[in-house]
Amino acid sequence: MKMKSAAALAAACTLALTVTAAEAKTTWDMSLAWPEGNFHTKDAHEFAKAVSDATGGEVEITVQSGGALGIKGPEAMAAVRDGIVPIADVLLNQQVGEAPILGIESLPYLAPTLPDLALLHKFFRPAVDEVAAKMNQKVLYVVPWPGQAVYSPNRIDTLDDLKGLSIRVVDANGSNFFKALGATPVQMPWGEVVPALAAGTIKGVTTSSSSGVDGAFWQFTRHMTRFNWQSSSDAVSVNLDAWNELSPENQKAIEAVAKKMEAQFWVNSANEDTRQLAKLKDNGIEIADPSPELRAALLEKAKPLWADFEAKVPAAKPVIDDYLLLLK
Repeated sequence: MKMKSAAALAAACTLALTVTAAEAKTTWDMSLAWPEGNFHTKDAHEFAKAVSDATGGEVEITVQSGGALGIKGPEAMAAVRDGIVPIADVLLNQQVGEAPILGIESLPYLAPTLPDLALLHKFFRPAVDEVAAKMNQKVLYVVPWPGQAVYSPNRIDTLDDLKGLSIRVVDANGSNFFKALGATPVQMPWGEVVPALAAGTIKGVTTSSSSGVDGAFWQFTRHMTRFNWQSSSDAVSVNLDAWNELSPENQKAIEAVAKKMEAQFWVNSANEDTRQLAKLKDNGIEIADPSPELRAALLEKAKPLWADFEAKVPAAKPVIDDYLLLLK
């Protein structure tokens, strides 16, 4: 009887330890709109592995790419806020319906290069963190896209070449800019772009080199003009309720991983542009840069939109003013 009791006690202890371990382990599904081959998705996989390693397997993140969880880009931040998903990759300039100030970095030609954007983020990032806190979440890291180009059926040499072009844009800033250029912008999330191109609903797209490869745009159009007119970034954001359930030790470990990896992810973005431009060219896309005359005309159309944005979003003005002061 004593042997049986000892065996039962050992089994009970083993079961208790197993249950405790299971309870201690946290598993999160991370929602992304981008496909597996996209560099943001690759970054997310690297981050998930680093988090698992840093927490000793106590926090496991499963990357759900390609909109697998049914969340469209503009819905991502609200989905994290409401706990529909614990963590998501969020395209910031698609969240302006929730927080208009998140449209700052997508103002045309405000921060057209990665160094410009890095400077802007010194003033913009606190605003992003403030919005996230108000929406019951915490931003872990932010990574920019490569410059935004224009894909079109014909070469774009002058503003006249844009007139009447039905072109997909991401946000209101893009819509306002391309209206000013004489085009016909259509705002839509990434998941609708390729079907719209295939159906002929749109003839052009403004997006990055990376997305041009993701969408195999050479099947639909032959030209890409490197306007590099807009910056945009993705943030990986976690629901605060889910975050607060973690131990302080795991929170600290994840923050350290995010801070370290964010710098490398910015480098990944710069390298991504070079690689994907080569792929587009190899598949028959003709790539051109705007002439100095066209670039000057584009900038002339862009600058009035900065003042319009500041008038609509007063909180954006000090961010933009401080950035432009240091940019000089």
